[in-house]
Amino acid sequence: MSKLKPRPTFKSEVQEAAFWASHDSTAYIDYSKSRRMIFPRLKPSTETISLRLPKSLLDQLKTLANKRDVPYQRLLKLFVLERVQAELHLKAAKVS
Repeated sequence: MSKLKPRPTFKSEVQEAAFWASHDSTAYIDYSKSRRMIFPRLKPSTETISLRLPKSLLDQLKTLANKRDVPYQRLLKLFVLERVQAELHLKAAKVS
């Protein structure tokens, strides 16, 4: 590989972003020495939605959450996640 150019220093993230948007990073970084990284504390992106539930269902969810000492929105996300994973697993099992 040819000699790499020295990486410039930047006064701001905006300046750095503009530089990398207009320059090829392979002239500055040797990607053959790169390693796969794991970021265990990186939180996945979330999106806000509006969900209408019957008041009685919401009250029941809040009661369950209170018994488990967790916020009701977190409990709702957990319930949805578990059900989606179960449905996907069932469909995968039916296809096999």
